[in-house]
Amino acid sequence: MKSNRVLRTPGGLSLRLDVRAVTVVTLLLLAASAASVVLIGTGDFPIPAGDVVRTLFGNGDAGQEFIVNELRLPRVLVGLLVGASLGLGGALFQAVTRNPLGSPDVLGLGQGATAGALVMIVLFSGSAAQVTLGALVGGLVTGLAIYVLAWKRGVHGYRLVLVGIGVSAIVTAVNGYLLTVSDIVDAARALVWMTGSLNGRDWDQVWPLLAVCAVLVPLVLVNARGLRMMEMGDDVSNALGVRVERVRALLMIAAVLLTATATAAAGPVGFVALTAPQLARRLTRSPGPNLLASLCMGAALLVTADWASQRAFGADQLPVGVVTGVLGGVYLLWLLVTERRAGRI
Repeated sequence: MKSNRVLRTPGGLSLRLDVRAVTVVTLLLLAASAASVVLIGTGDFPIPAGDVVRTLFGNGDAGQEFIVNELRLPRVLVGLLVGASLGLGGALFQAVTRNPLGSPDVLGLGQGATAGALVMIVLFSGSAAQVTLGALVGGLVTGLAIYVLAWKRGVHGYRLVLVGIGVSAIVTAVNGYLLTVSDIVDAARALVWMTGSLNGRDWDQVWPLLAVCAVLVPLVLVNARGLRMMEMGDDVSNALGVRVERVRALLMIAAVLLTATATAAAGPVGFVALTAPQLARRLTRSPGPNLLASLCMGAALLVTADWASQRAFGADQLPVGVVTGVLGGVYLLWLLVTERRAGRI
């Protein structure tokens, strides 16, 4: 079976279709959907998967309708949207920096969002909505600072990564200071938020995430061709008609917004943005950023990790950020060993 096929329309348009990539995306969507159904049925009041599906289509009893639609569905939707946002944001950063380590975790966007949340918690004893807003502003300001500091007749990958690592170290020190000057109650609240969790998430977190994804995902996919051409180098891309700096700035803004919004909704869930694009590329075996596959992989990873945390330790006992941090740390070590053996680092 050919891995690539060309579809032609009666109007003369043609579209190259990567069969393996389409298959991977389809399987990831099915995996994310199945994990979501199982996760919705998991808890103190377990619900069989068949009853969950019937309830989602409006055929459950009153008790199941309340548990599924009001208590558990919003949490699962937040997990799917946060995972998708982090997966897509990580793929964009890795493509722009041309570096497998160029993810929001390494560049310091998560730490910047954490700083914004800590300011609201420690200095203003802010509400949940104010903490969310602070995290969003912190992530955006950090992303802007990294871009400005890395600018020198354009933004190049390794410079962006190095500046991001430096900014991350500074912001991490600021976060440590904020924790030391806070009282015990605020410090405990801040530490819970910093772990990254889907506990207590409701429809108030779903709608902003859904709106951001509805706007940014199509925008990113429309510019996917330019991003793929940029992997050949700026000079070649310019010669082929790609407005390199404009596309790079647009996609970086989109990546920062996706990452900051996801972090504001669920806290700094670690390593999803790093691992999802890499796993997607290995599954598709396709060159290029693999944006759609990374999005689906991020969603599947996060809901699966949340389900694993509940099954292994009981509902609400282990935040999902702990699970993704452990798995992502193991993957990062494996990636570094692999890159070193290949002579790339």
